[in-house]
Amino acid sequence: MRRRVFTTAALSPLALLASPSALALPRKTLQYPQDHGAHPELRTEWWYLTGALQAGARAFGFQLTFFRTRVDGTQGLQSAFAAKQLVFAHAAVTDVQGGKLWHAQSIARQGFGIAQAAQGDTAVRLRDWSLLRTDAHGQALYALRMQTADFALELQCRSTQALLLQGDAGLSRKGPSEQQASYYYSQPQLQTQGRIRLQGQNFAVTGTAWLDHEWSEEMLHPQAEGWDWIGMNLLDGSALTAFRLRQKPPAMPANIALVATKNIAANANDGAHNSSLWSGGSWRNAAGQRMAFGPNEVVFTPLRTWASPLSQARYPVEWQVQTPAGSYTVKAVLDAQELDSRNSTGSLYWEGLSELFDSAGKKIGQGYLEMTGYASPLRL
Repeated sequence: MRRRVFTTAALSPLALLASPSALALPRKTLQYPQDHGAHPELRTEWWYLTGALQAGARAFGFQLTFFRTRVDGTQGLQSAFAAKQLVFAHAAVTDVQGGKLWHAQSIARQGFGIAQAAQGDTAVRLRDWSLLRTDAHGQALYALRMQTADFALELQCRSTQALLLQGDAGLSRKGPSEQQASYYYSQPQLQTQGRIRLQGQNFAVTGTAWLDHEWSEEMLHPQAEGWDWIGMNLLDGSALTAFRLRQKPPAMPANIALVATKNIAANANDGAHNSSLWSGGSWRNAAGQRMAFGPNEVVFTPLRTWASPLSQARYPVEWQVQTPAGSYTVKAVLDAQELDSRNSTGSLYWEGLSELFDSAGKKIGQGYLEMTGYASPLRL
């Protein structure tokens, strides 16, 4: 019961709702290396690292995300044991040839040498999981480590391009109200090498990764059910980000027939048919030319869905994504990439390795697709 109370209190990034007391974030110039580190004055923050890796003919996807969240109800307590900040993490490996997703999660209160999200630069630790950033001859180098009994990651990701500031110089709107916004930058096209271990077997891997760092006081509008997001490294060195916040379906009339109720509920669970509450994203080519997408310029259209045997949710695992930079098709490399994080964020969501195709059907990139709020609407 205590664990569930702490999980509920965490106000996780996957379960944030609008707060009437939240203020709009001011536009500001991000400062480095300070803004690579934690921002404990704001409610929630994450460092999200994903990538596509190769070990000879063997293909893998990986994800390691660290979350920090401020627990409002404990801020006035003087005890060193008060859970004022929580740190939790998700990790996953997609074994493409093996047709399996491996995933794990962890959570702890900050302090006591167990969990720490440091200020000043990226240095996040949770037991024996870590993500550390250093400067190496003008390039950022991210070192990540994590291990479980079934799988482990030990990777180094080196920057090849400048930071990509999302939104308006790093201030990214996430809804119709100014309060729904975050400070948000990406580091695409990270040159990656290291090691993956799966059930005792080691693989020397190389590939390309993507880092997102985002922090906010309020993320979701009360009518937001969840989101769909892609971060894609293109083969020509470009980077594509696109997202939409889905609006909750309308309430069903009380006198509706039982059969119709079941049909409407099934459609609502699909989530793909819900209208967009907000959308956005960006495109940048290898030369640094950038285009930001407005809230009405990104359209996600589902093309194929997969039904989860665990949650019964139907996730669109193939999309058409229209943007001002072009029309693309996104296809999951493996359908079964749903993550069960109910022991940390309290959510079930889909996140996995996917490929990007142009309007002619030619593969032009790969990266990650994330879909939340399909198993149930995001809530505390």
